[in-house]
Amino acid sequence: MSERTLKGRVAIVGVGESAYYKHGQSPHAEFKLALQAILNACRDAGIDPRRIDGFSSYGDDRSEATRLATALGLPRLRTSVMQWGGGGGGSCAAVANGAAAIATGQADCVVAFRSLAQGQHGRFGQSTATGTVSGERAYLVPHGVISPPQRFAMRVRRFMHEHGVGQQALRAIAMASYHHAQANPRAVMHGRPLDEARYDASRWIVEPFHLYDCCMENDGAAAVVMVSADQARDCAAVPAYVLGAASGASHRFAAQAHNAPAYASADFTTVAEDLYRMAGVGPSDVGVVQSYENFTGGVVMALAEHGFFRPDEANEFLTLQTLSAPGGRLPLNTSGGNLAECYMHGFEQVIEAVRQVRGSSTAQAARHDVALVIGGPMVAPASNLLLGSAAAAGHAR
Repeated sequence: MSERTLKGRVAIVGVGESAYYKHGQSPHAEFKLALQAILNACRDAGIDPRRIDGFSSYGDDRSEATRLATALGLPRLRTSVMQWGGGGGGSCAAVANGAAAIATGQADCVVAFRSLAQGQHGRFGQSTATGTVSGERAYLVPHGVISPPQRFAMRVRRFMHEHGVGQQALRAIAMASYHHAQANPRAVMHGRPLDEARYDASRWIVEPFHLYDCCMENDGAAAVVMVSADQARDCAAVPAYVLGAASGASHRFAAQAHNAPAYASADFTTVAEDLYRMAGVGPSDVGVVQSYENFTGGVVMALAEHGFFRPDEANEFLTLQTLSAPGGRLPLNTSGGNLAECYMHGFEQVIEAVRQVRGSSTAQAARHDVALVIGGPMVAPASNLLLGSAAAAGHAR
């Protein structure tokens, strides 16, 4: 095995969440939510929280590592990593960065996490009035392109136009998320099913996005505990091993303003290639996918760029039957995802990938020894992650 790989060297041994709330409805402060998720992850792993010696996060998380270390009574803090930029595009990179610290001896037990209380601190990414406009917004705001759905809709519309993708492909992704959420009591949209008529009748946010194509806004926290593969064997829960991880951006993807050479892209053309190379697997080996949905159109592009179908095959491939567990060809977002479980900036999807590998999901896929997580379509940098069973990682349990 090459020294320059994470494959089989680090495992997620504990997962934890706070309760998930609608935006502004958490009774707890953001920092308390983070602690709840971390303690629950340690309990799941069967380890003393004081074993933790590192933290990794993304999206400018406000729950600072040193403050967490103090609150948890850690005897020492050895690593604290924050993934730059990209919002939810850093969800998989946070795991990768923590795993890299373990693999290189900079830490022994790292927690990767995301905490979010938008009722306390305001809506993430919300446009606010200001006296000056700079950067990308200087090109867009004068023309009324202000909000994230407006900016991302243009990329998706170009992709749909170039490859003949219909609205039904986006609808299938939304329906798969809501379908799986009905089996998941943790999901915010549990008990609120979605059918084709309700999707089609929902209001436009900005074409081609209906209301149900757009992620929720939520409060909560989610965390995973990672240790080396050697230590994972002694933990209480079934480990999910890191098979591969990648992050980054393709050539000039973030060129301002909306001037990337490959405009109709989710930004995974190079990142997916790096992921599969590290893991030594291909799309046909993946049994289940958890893909960040800021907007459903980005998921269409991301799945195509990860090699599950050609762009001109999207209408045929993307159906509720194909995307549903247990028997679908590629079960997608089996906990409900950002659309229907919780918008924890995609980190809840890392936890669901672990549950799939363990065989404990509420919507278990028939094939689940290799699970893919896709972080942040259409942002830069984006990231992705492959998790697998002991057998997929080359270990005996």
